[in-house]
Amino acid sequence: MAHKYDVIVIGAGHNGLTHAAYLAKAGKKVLVLERRHVVGGATVTEEIFPGFKFSVCSYVVSLLRPEVIRDLDLAAHGLEVIPLDCTFTPLPNGDHLARWSDHDKTRRELQRHSATDAEAYDQFGRLMHRMAMAVKPILGVVPPDPTTFNPRDFPTFLNLRHVRKSDVLYDLTKLMTMSSADYLDEWFETEPLKATMSASGIIGTFLGPRSPGTAYVLLHHYMGEIDAVFRSWGWARGGMGSVAGALANAARAHGVEIRTKAPVAHIIVKNDRAAGVALENGEEIEADAVSSGVDPKRTFLKLIDSVHLDPEFVLQVNRIRMRGSSGKVNLALDALPNFTCIPGEGPHLRGAISISPSIDYLERAYDDAKYGRFSRRPYLDVVIPSTIDPTMAPPGKHVMSIFVQYAPYHLKEGSWPDLREKFGDTVIDTLAEYAPNLKDIILHRQVVTPWDLEQEFGLTEGNIFHGELALDQLFFMRPLAGWARYRTPIAGLYLCGAGTHPGGGVMGASGRLAALELLRDSKKHR
Repeated sequence: MAHKYDVIVIGAGHNGLTHAAYLAKAGKKVLVLERRHVVGGATVTEEIFPGFKFSVCSYVVSLLRPEVIRDLDLAAHGLEVIPLDCTFTPLPNGDHLARWSDHDKTRRELQRHSATDAEAYDQFGRLMHRMAMAVKPILGVVPPDPTTFNPRDFPTFLNLRHVRKSDVLYDLTKLMTMSSADYLDEWFETEPLKATMSASGIIGTFLGPRSPGTAYVLLHHYMGEIDAVFRSWGWARGGMGSVAGALANAARAHGVEIRTKAPVAHIIVKNDRAAGVALENGEEIEADAVSSGVDPKRTFLKLIDSVHLDPEFVLQVNRIRMRGSSGKVNLALDALPNFTCIPGEGPHLRGAISISPSIDYLERAYDDAKYGRFSRRPYLDVVIPSTIDPTMAPPGKHVMSIFVQYAPYHLKEGSWPDLREKFGDTVIDTLAEYAPNLKDIILHRQVVTPWDLEQEFGLTEGNIFHGELALDQLFFMRPLAGWARYRTPIAGLYLCGAGTHPGGGVMGASGRLAALELLRDSKKHR
């Protein structure tokens, strides 16, 4: 093998691309290798059916870090985010609940259900904002090692003092240990409001709304920033693939080479150091360092020969909880769905549509998953991107993205390939209870199960966050205690995916922080 690259990045997901762009911007010669035919990992737009473009996996922009947008000038490379205007929850009794970007409109809607909740909502929002702003700096720092007194950790510890000294410490401690249902019960009385809000605490987790720890996941998803403005969810024009496309364009502008259809078979280790990779076609490529954007289990258990790892370390990797719990159903539609509670077209179709009528509804959906079944009446988070971005579908047609919870990777009976269509039918039947014309307007459908997420997109057990967002798998415990600083037991091998701090969501933070640490090591080595 002839020396060719400073760094090889495995996986062209959004973190891998972010990582590569930062390294190349600092002068490194970088190669990104992607197993699929398209960049983006789970952040992709694909034309599954002629004329219909789907954000196949991830489907909204919410957590993309403002420093990544700024440092890589993503707007200049094609990124445009359109804020969602509302969250709309149709109810079985023919009523509905909507929350809008317009504060006064939301207040009037909440008063229709509960004057008490309308008053509490503003206070709740202010507290969540303060807690999010207190926690937000943690998303942009390398986790310190709490077992040492390394001087280089002092800035990080000092950066965390604002949390201890802030007026939200008690509230934050309480939130970190509670379930989303219990936490919201203290604030509100309207069931669909509590359920729709608590749903943010279960997304991508194998937990129910009454499971302790889900209140933090709610806060995690609350920390949405677009263009450095504190607000929530948005759509990327052109689908989520445009996020990956902008990152790839930025990376290439700094000299990064990106190869698709280049699956890595294993990482080459020489003299206890990562020395390159071998592709499945037998090609070997040398590099001074290797960064893995795939999840920790896939990295250490499939891409590294176990002879290079301590058995105790391997045991700890095996214990990382993945437990995929989500699926997707993507629909090509001949027309827009007609909801019984608000017939016809309208602004309610241009936001997120949440099938979450009550906490009990969500908890029963979780009960199915606990016993190895997909939910018979699942939680659904639905968006229709073509209502805002007509380029996603042919004229007069539409695309619908349905995120589904729960779909456990491990089934008690049957297999996902055998049950895929039954799962899809259950999702359609559930949504059709609220929009009766749905079945008549479906032209095509794509059903994505946790098994598909693993097989096609390389997500172990179909976990969309590369590891559950649980308190024992966050901050300096992510991915493992003692290995939270993006380095690994093998010199020259780094992790830069969502399995590292600060975790899942289309953030780019893991890729950025890992790049800064690699560059720090490179400078020290020189």
